[in-house]
Amino acid sequence: MKTIVIALLILIFASCTKHKNIKDKVSAESQQNSSSYKANRNSKYYTKLNTIVIATEIGDTLQFKGKDFNKIIDNHGEFLFEIPENPDYLYREFGNSLNFGSEKGKDKYYILYAYFVKQKNGIEKYSDQRKKLIDIYSNINTLFNYIQYGGTYFGHQQLRISGYAEYSIYLYSKNNDNISQKTYDISKQKALYIKSLRQLVDDEIKIDHQASDQQKADRSKKMNTLIDNLNEQITNNFYLQRAQAFHYGNYEYY
Repeated sequence: MKTIVIALLILIFASCTKHKNIKDKVSAESQQNSSSYKANRNSKYYTKLNTIVIATEIGDTLQFKGKDFNKIIDNHGEFLFEIPENPDYLYREFGNSLNFGSEKGKDKYYILYAYFVKQKNGIEKYSDQRKKLIDIYSNINTLFNYIQYGGTYFGHQQLRISGYAEYSIYLYSKNNDNISQKTYDISKQKALYIKSLRQLVDDEIKIDHQASDQQKADRSKKMNTLIDNLNEQITNNFYLQRAQAFHYGNYEYY
């Protein structure tokens, strides 16, 4: 009787092991097929060049070997999502890897994001809006650079601005009807925002006990010139909202 029980247990164990091995094999094949499908689906974005150069809107360039660029496409399909996501979210989820883990790597990630989303949005179609957004974001970044007496953050942020601008262009393209309907006068809202920036500059100048009076005057003039630029560039509700979102999302400090 014991012999029969032992034989049955051996058969059950062998059967379970066989089914597990088959399940693992199917799972592995499915993952491989899924990966191959993803790679094939995105292969239309491959370059055939030996070297590809990506120029940013602010004059910087990135250079990749063709095979390395194609590998990025295989490994970072999030750049090619049908509906683009916020670049900050994508970087948190997918970008903090071996290729993009450093601050410089993060800069590259945002530049690549802008490169791909820009093609989806339309390079020429939204060129005017793109330029204005980049100018607005650059002025905000430079303003806080002055307030904080500089720092590496602002240099990196300048390189990432193209990514933020491209996501804003996507929002603009998808919400153009709603944006067009909001034709009310934004002068009071904008005046409050501009006034808050001028007040921030005044308050920061007052607590600057290391600078001379002349240095304070010079800094105040430079920062208020940047605010003047923003006042001119923010021409409708969309640009006001995007300026405030970029400001409050990236320059909270104590």
